[in-house]
Amino acid sequence: MARAHHGPRFFAWYRVVPLALVLLLGTVSYLYSYAPSALLSYLYPLDYQEEIAASSARHTVDPMLVAAVIETESGWDPQAASRRGAQGLMQLMPETAQDMIDLGLVDGHTFHSDELDDPGTNIEFGCAYLAYLIDYFNGSIDSAIAAYNAGLSNVNDWTEQDTVLHNAITFPETQAYLIRVKNAWDRYQELYGRDFSS
Repeated sequence: MARAHHGPRFFAWYRVVPLALVLLLGTVSYLYSYAPSALLSYLYPLDYQEEIAASSARHTVDPMLVAAVIETESGWDPQAASRRGAQGLMQLMPETAQDMIDLGLVDGHTFHSDELDDPGTNIEFGCAYLAYLIDYFNGSIDSAIAAYNAGLSNVNDWTEQDTVLHNAITFPETQAYLIRVKNAWDRYQELYGRDFSS
């Protein structure tokens, strides 16, 4: 006796797997967007508050932007080092740190460009460099963030090509970096903006 054919089964594997993936991604996105601050503060820690507060005040840079750069650059590892020679929390090149002294933006008697593994020293030079970039680009935070990753000359070239910086960036790494820093900046403002100094 032949079995009756009832049409395709709704819960066949080729339907369930994509639905499960969509559900999983939706849940993760929801939790990321509306997660309690305890979870977000675990994902976005804030260390070295005194050093960030002092240096960001000296150089008039938003401390939450500094925290976002640290999170993106080193994940709060003061011993981080890149293949190119960038060092510390804010991943600075020793030559960049020395430039900040030469420009008179950092006191070379107090802070030394060969001590970038020291968190306070690294944050001081990083804040000075961020302030320099923001000033160089006439207050454009996006341009400053992109230049922190890709260098001044590249950003100068990109801003000449398109008025919307993100459209002109030709390095996928820098496009991703700009998004990551700005997302982290938003999170740090949400989590710590009101009570950063407490």
